[in-house]
Amino acid sequence: MGKGYVYLVGAGPGDPKLITLKGSECIAKAEVLVYDRLASRRLLSLAGLDCELIYVGKSPDRHTLRQEEINQVLVQKGREGKVVTRLKGGDPFVFGRGGEEAEALTEAGIPFEVVPGVTSAISVPAYAGIPVTHRDLTSSFTVITGHEDPAKNATAIEWQYLGPTHGTLIFLMGMENLETIASKLVENGKKPETPVAVVQWGTRPEQRTLVGTLNNIAQLVKKQGLTNPAIIIVGEVVSLREKLQWFENKPLFGKRIIVTRARHQASALSQALEELGGEAWEFPAIELAPPSEPEHLTKALKNLRHFQWLVFTSVNGVEAFFKELTKQNQDIRDLKGIEIVAIGPATQEALEKKNLRVAYVPEEYRAEKIIEGLASRILPGQSVLLARAEEARDILPESLKALGADVWDIPVYKTVLGGANREELKSLLAEKAVQAVTFTSSSTVRNFIQLLEGDLSLLDGVKVFSIGPITSATAREQGLKVYKEAVKYTIAGLVQALVEGV
Repeated sequence: MGKGYVYLVGAGPGDPKLITLKGSECIAKAEVLVYDRLASRRLLSLAGLDCELIYVGKSPDRHTLRQEEINQVLVQKGREGKVVTRLKGGDPFVFGRGGEEAEALTEAGIPFEVVPGVTSAISVPAYAGIPVTHRDLTSSFTVITGHEDPAKNATAIEWQYLGPTHGTLIFLMGMENLETIASKLVENGKKPETPVAVVQWGTRPEQRTLVGTLNNIAQLVKKQGLTNPAIIIVGEVVSLREKLQWFENKPLFGKRIIVTRARHQASALSQALEELGGEAWEFPAIELAPPSEPEHLTKALKNLRHFQWLVFTSVNGVEAFFKELTKQNQDIRDLKGIEIVAIGPATQEALEKKNLRVAYVPEEYRAEKIIEGLASRILPGQSVLLARAEEARDILPESLKALGADVWDIPVYKTVLGGANREELKSLLAEKAVQAVTFTSSSTVRNFIQLLEGDLSLLDGVKVFSIGPITSATAREQGLKVYKEAVKYTIAGLVQALVEGV
């Protein structure tokens, strides 16, 4: 068996979007992914379905594996001929013990590559609004370990030089020794009034920042209960935080929000949430599939000249309809003379992108309002083609028939249970790490509850946000309490509801 290859990859400080492009490529190609507790769990979704995941997380008071054992895992998997990605918080060569892992691989003859990451020493202060250098305050910074090897007989930290320096001092892994760090700096010349900031879980929704001075920071931290992982920043640049903090000022800061839309649609909502400071976790509760009886759609497409009206109730319906139209060697010319109706602006936009003019969009985006708007337009005997989901409600076709229309209610797609990782979802909810869950359709509600295997207690303390009244009604029928419903039944409206209520 040939030798494998090991990538030592810096995962960044916690925000999964701070992974480098090369780092994400290494995760995607890995056959074995060895990761620690500071690497965002969301990065694991970049790995292939067959990738072996090995957790080697360490904390100051508990080690899953000792460093020597981690080294051995990398060597063993490399000898098995595997492509191994070692995912480490921050940068592997900045107090990440990546050097030791590289040495072990070299001694074993396993080829490796180092992929630098965004170090927490710089990024975490930035997310707290603290620049580590500033032209008017300091032109240098020093990164120091706050947790030296306990086996060493003497400290290697040269406190006599750190005390007098005007540069910013950044201590990593130093919470356990915060009181000693502060006293050592004062003993060696630092003024007791020197500003200090402690940032816990920097760049993540749990980020907490505490500002004090060398003479009181240890007491403040103890009082507020801040613990590892945290960064300690010492210097005048800390005074800029009040003016420059930005991350914690975002309207959805600190909120972890579950997105239940189909995977191919989730990104638009996720991106909108994260631009506002939230952390979106995508657990697609639904996926789209062809209708159970596709021959009905085929028949309708062959008889398009029979219809005076064509009604779409979702973007998904538009995409499925035109996909099949193309498959049947037809195009938009076959829609000549047909009046097109869209349930809302997103559906209208999807149609206009296909260079089609939409004749009617109701002011309120639901089936009942389509009926109100068409009541004076549809003439008895006219034919209406409804292109919609297989599991859609009966109110629209039944009401149109009552107007005297010849209605072809044609499913163009159906929704099935999505491929969300239900164990990870349940784990995240059990840890009380989620503040909100969003629903964009009745099917997302029903399938989400199915993912939870009916255990609604997992949603205790989680706010439920709905895109509109039909989705809200389904949620209540399923035993959920809807915290807030979008005023406008669109993704933008749902985001606004979250900003106002989460």
